[in-house]
Amino acid sequence: MSWLSSVRNALSLVVPKKETPDNLWHKCKGCRQMVFTKELEENLSVCPNCDYHERIGPLARFTQLLDDGWSALPTPRTPEDPLKFRDSKRYTDRLKTARTETGEADAFINARGTIEGHRVVIGVQDFAFMGGSMGQAVGEAFIQGVEAAIADKAPYVVFTASGGARMQEGILSLMQMPRSTVAIQMLHDAGLPYIVVLTDPTSGGVMAAYAMLGDIQIAEPKALLAFTGRRVIENTIREKLPDDFQTSEYLLEHGMIDMIVHRKDLRAQLATVIGYLCGQRAAA
Repeated sequence: MSWLSSVRNALSLVVPKKETPDNLWHKCKGCRQMVFTKELEENLSVCPNCDYHERIGPLARFTQLLDDGWSALPTPRTPEDPLKFRDSKRYTDRLKTARTETGEADAFINARGTIEGHRVVIGVQDFAFMGGSMGQAVGEAFIQGVEAAIADKAPYVVFTASGGARMQEGILSLMQMPRSTVAIQMLHDAGLPYIVVLTDPTSGGVMAAYAMLGDIQIAEPKALLAFTGRRVIENTIREKLPDDFQTSEYLLEHGMIDMIVHRKDLRAQLATVIGYLCGQRAAA
């Protein structure tokens, strides 16, 4: 061992190497710039440089929107692997991995609380859990949210983020489309509003079901909103689609949604909408 190596080893024992946290910086998916993670979180996970809205999970949504004192609803129990599905991995193994990574039981979580004093039940779909895919657990959680809203005589606000139906559950996942539609009708029969906030991305069977059945359709800026993929559509119709096709802005321009709301304004906007809708229905 050389003299220089001996000195270096001795110094490393006296002055320990400083550890740099792995999550100190975040690379924005919009502008590709590096942003301090703390600065991003303080800005509600919106890039301070380009305003790109990063994907966030249920806990962040509840914390940002609800007044203090909110509570999460217990996750309903459903069959784990009804079709005994296996591709490159067993479905049960995929579920275990997703639960470990997110800390959630499945892709849809409900909470009850208030927004600026207005009672509300909120359901949030988490894209981080198997792409927010809709299976039996998501369907049951959606119905649970509707039932909780009816019991509380409160509006139901749903944040969608999904790649569509969960292929590992086959036809059972597609059955959640009519089930959620019937649940929404139950909410309407009770005279309660159903409000949808479309976030990036919302697509497939979810887009074809409860994502587009709101009394009020709100979207976050520049969210990808689609039933099927752009390439599939272009190959089918043999035409080039506009660059902004399947974005929040395109859907707003063509009358598919009611408004686009920045995340920093969403809490106040939801309070206004809830106050107006509940007041109108009470008067009726």
